[in-house]
Amino acid sequence: MPITTSNKKRLRQNVKHRADNIQKKRDIKVLTKEFEALIVNKKVEESKAILPKIYKAIDKAAKTGVLKQNTASRKKALYARHLNKLTPFVK
Repeated sequence: MPITTSNKKRLRQNVKHRADNIQKKRDIKVLTKEFEALIVNKKVEESKAILPKIYKAIDKAAKTGVLKQNTASRKKALYARHLNKLTPFVK
């Protein structure tokens, strides 16, 4: 256990930040699973509706350092690719 006041405060901050980071990861995971289930069932409209929510969660995680920026970009591109496979190409 920390002895000095500053280290005690740092411990409190670490506990709070860890809880926030875990929640952000959990949000991404839940949204991703929901999106993947919709993709498997070929529900295009519902998938399009949930994709911005996934983007928002991933961007927030990347902004705060939970995910690295390249990882976030890769995940977003992957989900967009899955959705584009379902939607027909229209000119």
